[in-house]
Amino acid sequence: MTTFRKSLLAALKSFFRGKSFLQALFAFWISPRKLKDQHVNSKATRTSRTISEFLREAEELLLSPTEGVRLRTFSSDLKAQFRERLQTHPECMLPSFNHLLPTGNEVGQYLALDVGGSTLRVALVELRGREADGRECEIIRMISFKITPEIKRLEGMAFFDWMAMRIHDVIHKDGVASTQDPIPMGLAWSFPVEQVSLGGGLLMGMGKGFLATSGLLGQDLGEVIKSACQKHGLNVQLASIINDSTATLLSQAYTHAETRFGLILGTGTNIAVHLPVSALSRFKYGTRPESWFDSASHVIVNTELGMFGHGILPLTRWDERLNATHPRPEFQPLEHFLSGYYLGEICRLAIVEAVETAGLLGGELPPSLVEPYSLDTEILSRIEADTSSTLEKALIAFTSAHPTPIPATPADISAIHTLASFISRREARGAEDLATPPHTKVAFTGSVIEHYPGYLAKCQSHITTLISGAENPTLAAGSIDLVPAVESSIIGAAVALGCALTDGQTA
Repeated sequence: MTTFRKSLLAALKSFFRGKSFLQALFAFWISPRKLKDQHVNSKATRTSRTISEFLREAEELLLSPTEGVRLRTFSSDLKAQFRERLQTHPECMLPSFNHLLPTGNEVGQYLALDVGGSTLRVALVELRGREADGRECEIIRMISFKITPEIKRLEGMAFFDWMAMRIHDVIHKDGVASTQDPIPMGLAWSFPVEQVSLGGGLLMGMGKGFLATSGLLGQDLGEVIKSACQKHGLNVQLASIINDSTATLLSQAYTHAETRFGLILGTGTNIAVHLPVSALSRFKYGTRPESWFDSASHVIVNTELGMFGHGILPLTRWDERLNATHPRPEFQPLEHFLSGYYLGEICRLAIVEAVETAGLLGGELPPSLVEPYSLDTEILSRIEADTSSTLEKALIAFTSAHPTPIPATPADISAIHTLASFISRREARGAEDLATPPHTKVAFTGSVIEHYPGYLAKCQSHITTLISGAENPTLAAGSIDLVPAVESSIIGAAVALGCALTDGQTA
């Protein structure tokens, strides 16, 4: 009777809030267990297929458009877009002022800086020459300085004053500042800059929360850094500015003479390539002295690779859903297809559909996966890294990051493992449509290609497949090898500086 009275009292309260008396009474009388069972059963009625059926369709959608002949067609279409944009597009295929690859004879100690989104690194790098097999270059000393949110909020010259003080700390410890001559520096700058000379570039907005360009937009980066250093008693000259993809290329070209490409494949993606000057239309070069053209036969080009692929990429409905909510859906289509930032989101969208239509995870989506971009690629990497039969580590990795309302089963994790493998294999197939010259090395860096399980091997395998099936006999007999570029930003900045000084160029 006690239970009945409580149910009746609760029902009366609900009645006065506007509910049907009988509806409220039944709602409180039915046991929670019964309600849960009904909830699960209602989920089951929404299931329109099995997990196996869902995965078969996912494999067809994600992988079949880039298999066999289709992969070669996809590659050819991208190359056609590359050639077209070498002539016309103002935002990609951008020629730098760097026209020399290292000879391997550049030797000496060089001061190199790397300014990224979260860290400033200042290093003294020794180049010993290509003949010093295995010891061609070495970072003699390097200090990293965290760029905290407070540092990012430093406005204008205040940020560059902070940089100058960090440079001062490093070079005085190494005795580099003992000379009266200007100290040449090489800089890897991971932000937009309108380069106007080898060591000069007009500052553009940095993004990522930085206020350093406040009041300085359009000023020469080299002069800004020189001015800040002079305040702290440093006589420096910024002799070379490069971006991260150029740094990757140069860092390995110093060791491997066949290197012609520098590939970034991590959170984002890009590639630098060494091309004949004549491969680009003249307007691409903007305003630069005729003396540059007189001395340059080739040039390092920042392709902005992520901008390619519009109208070519075989999009799934998950790609289209990602694009539908993206603020610039057509700006970087290949970046959406390749980079680590989007790999997790494509998988999340597929998991949401599998939960709703195939009963994955008991038909209940983890609350933490409701928001876009909530599935980190690093979690997928840990799941794919588990090749055991039990997938125990994968289960722990997923459920620790995304607790499930209904306990996840090994079958659930196996399905997510399979889905992740489809997406990473598709990404690897797209990542190799980059180069065709025979006997070429592609220097690479980035969290995805370096750390995602099996990713590098898949890329190399697809490259080899494309070469072996090439119609050009010379290409078919050649090779394109992926080689790691360790500490590429710092070493690349030092190599660029060594090239500039050896060639007698100035900023």
